[in-house]
Amino acid sequence: MGTFMASYSDLANRPVLTQPTYEAGRPIEVVAREFGLDPASVIKLASNENPLGPSPLGLAAARKALEVCHLYPDGGCTFLREKLAAKWALTPAHFIVGNGSNEVMILLAQAFLRPGDEVVFGEQAFIVYKLATLLFGATPVPVPMPGYRHDLKALRAAVTPKTRIVFLASPNNPTGGTDAPADILALAASLPEDVIFCLDEAYAEYLDASADLRPLMQSGRKVVVSRTFSKAYGLAGLRVGYLMGSPEVVALLNRVRQPFNVNLPALAAAEAALDDEAFVRRTREVNSAGIAQLKAGLARLGCEVIDGHANFLAARIPEAEQAFTKLQRAGVIVRPLAGYGMKGWLRLTVGTAAQNERLLAELAKL
Repeated sequence: MGTFMASYSDLANRPVLTQPTYEAGRPIEVVAREFGLDPASVIKLASNENPLGPSPLGLAAARKALEVCHLYPDGGCTFLREKLAAKWALTPAHFIVGNGSNEVMILLAQAFLRPGDEVVFGEQAFIVYKLATLLFGATPVPVPMPGYRHDLKALRAAVTPKTRIVFLASPNNPTGGTDAPADILALAASLPEDVIFCLDEAYAEYLDASADLRPLMQSGRKVVVSRTFSKAYGLAGLRVGYLMGSPEVVALLNRVRQPFNVNLPALAAAEAALDDEAFVRRTREVNSAGIAQLKAGLARLGCEVIDGHANFLAARIPEAEQAFTKLQRAGVIVRPLAGYGMKGWLRLTVGTAAQNERLLAELAKL
């Protein structure tokens, strides 16, 4: 009689077996090797990174911190939370810092979701909302987005007694669409007492105005806000984000947070970058000009775009999936959106003026 040999899959938690894998934008070095290109000639307009590089103040602080990287980072992120508290006129107890804003959303799901719970979000919203929901055995409830824009009334209508979290990003990734601050506030205020509203503001620095949920937060409503240093501050490679919420929810998230989840150079860079208002201002200016440049160029090519205010555009490109590969062969990396149910669309990160022109020129050749 043969002996049964259990596989790792036999031993794994059930949700892990069907958990989708997050696919990041392709790295420059990998594309260069695959297509026989000089890495210096390849431009990456796929992951919404800052074309100006990192915040100079943040970079200088990170370099200095490397000199003492034999020490553990401050596990409580004390000084960064104090600076965030001063920036937002709250207390340090209102903030938890994560390894990118991805992590704080995973922590939220870990702390509050269990099998049988539902999580509501837009059908073409950031994929991590779905991944976090599935990982903890809860049920994702994607809500259709007419014209690839959020329908806030439909989001509200999708809330049931089983709903535990509602995720909303403004601007939304990967479509770029935004929602009016007053409409966001109305949605948050309308939710039942036992539903957590998470506003994802990864791209909020590119907006002229964003929804201020602090009054609702301080009145006891279950609202939280996530932000990141990856985009406007240019620190994507260091992975720092944060969640703003009541001291009660932050204390609960700290129970599931890993010790030392943010490394020492990253913490130093984020603390310094918060003061780099000139860099953020320049980032906004370059991005605004780049959005206009790409919109005009895509219009000349007859390509439909979704009007947005983040640092990227979603564009409908003929034979988009093939164009994605052809662009890589030409040394230009973009992001296909078929995985978001947007077959025929590419997401184009705003680069420098020269990078944008090169992208448009390669698109024109196609």
